[in-house]
Amino acid sequence: MDFSELDVEIFGEDFEDDQDKDTRDDNQQPNRSPSPSSPSSSSSAASSSSSSSGSSSDAGESSSGNSGSASSGGGEGAEENGEEVENSIRVNDEYEEKDLFGSDNEDYCKTPSKSPYPIPVLPVIRNNNNPGRGNFGGGGGRGRWQPGHHNDRGAGLLPRPGPYPQRQNFGFGRFNGRHHDERFVSDLKLSKSEETLSRKCIAFQEPCELACYSRVEGGEVHFDERSLRLFKRLITEDIGADLNEGFDTFTEKKDLGSQGFGDLLDCIRDKNIPLQNIHFVTYRNNLNKILATAYIRNEPWEMGVHKRNGVVYLDVHKLPERPQSDMDRRRCYWGYCFESLATEDPNRADGEGIHHIDANVEYCSVIKTKLGAHRILMGAEMDCCDSTDDGRRFFVELKTNRELDYHTEERYEREKLLRIWIQSFLAGVPYIVIGFRDDRGRLVRTERLRTKDITQRVKMKNYWQGGVCLAFADEVLCWLYGTVKENEDYILQFAHPFNRLELLQAQSCPKEITNHVEQL
Repeated sequence: MDFSELDVEIFGEDFEDDQDKDTRDDNQQPNRSPSPSSPSSSSSAASSSSSSSGSSSDAGESSSGNSGSASSGGGEGAEENGEEVENSIRVNDEYEEKDLFGSDNEDYCKTPSKSPYPIPVLPVIRNNNNPGRGNFGGGGGRGRWQPGHHNDRGAGLLPRPGPYPQRQNFGFGRFNGRHHDERFVSDLKLSKSEETLSRKCIAFQEPCELACYSRVEGGEVHFDERSLRLFKRLITEDIGADLNEGFDTFTEKKDLGSQGFGDLLDCIRDKNIPLQNIHFVTYRNNLNKILATAYIRNEPWEMGVHKRNGVVYLDVHKLPERPQSDMDRRRCYWGYCFESLATEDPNRADGEGIHHIDANVEYCSVIKTKLGAHRILMGAEMDCCDSTDDGRRFFVELKTNRELDYHTEERYEREKLLRIWIQSFLAGVPYIVIGFRDDRGRLVRTERLRTKDITQRVKMKNYWQGGVCLAFADEVLCWLYGTVKENEDYILQFAHPFNRLELLQAQSCPKEITNHVEQL
């Protein structure tokens, strides 16, 4: 079968009608110069020429006549249409051959598949704690220092690197070398934020005085309150007094060491205070250190920890201090002198000056309280007392401080008031009287504070929170009581870099604690 003789209507009759209509429309258009910028005119001219040639081949003489008349009637237009078609084709060819990526694409196409640059070699891992990695000492390693590695640069100017000594006091954990001390037992990381601790609500039981004892001149101890002084309410009359008076006759406080803790234990036995339900026996000074560490992280301290019969005894340890200058001793005396001014002294006559102050004379109260789940029995030195109109006695804390100015007020409220609040709150002291002095030691003014108002004063400035101190102390006591073992001795210390509490094994127990346990 001859497929060339078949007349197949591929597009249908409608398509032929459209083609004839387009041809007639093109023949009827007036002659006009084509615009090279109009792609629509170019396309229509091309379609008209193709349709006329197609009709002449298919329809015979009549079609050729029509096309001839069309060419004779508009020869100039046909030439212009021909130029327009050639221009349009040339423009389209240029558009199709244009590189969309520009010159960057040409550079990219010229890039070889293999880079001419050498592969970089990573430095060897230097880790002295894991000999299997890096292996500088065993001749291993990678890169230019590997055995048999070809080095085109010749011998180096510097010797082969490593091994390097470990940096001291850097990091903690398995790989630091911090805990090479054989005494190390455990540690408590100070990682919890103030916001986390502030969410905890730690109960604190109101302190209750169970017993007391007095130390008089000469160091003798009596289990009574003979050394307790009465607060002088007219202290404002002494404003302008010279706190240097009597400095030449001043007797400084002696460091009794564990002997002072033995006096507290003797008082407990003398008053038959039961210890079956007590978790900690300590001086208030040790608790002051723990609570203050919640915010003050730059002062080292330590204390002895000894567990006997389920009771943890915290002994006071005094760290070595730099020698005091004469001015340091004088400033210390100003505090004792103000305490003498602010209290009634029956042995001092009216108008008599201050002299022969003995810092070893003290009154100590034995107080029972509860912080969180732990019952605490502590000894706390009291400065003086006062009484209400109905005869109820309460204690008053006496402090001295340099007169405040714009530069010192913030530090005073951040640190000094924090210490004052902790000391007074733990012992249940409701009032504090502060004597402000100048640099020459002259009393400038006095201020009376209520302990419960201090936290409100600093809360508005967001300096510190008392609840955070209690929550921090509760965590320390829980960790400490759960870590120490029966009949073993430890040292709890807070030292540089001040980010954890460390518990170390101690070699012995003070004889005062041993004698106390034997006499129970």
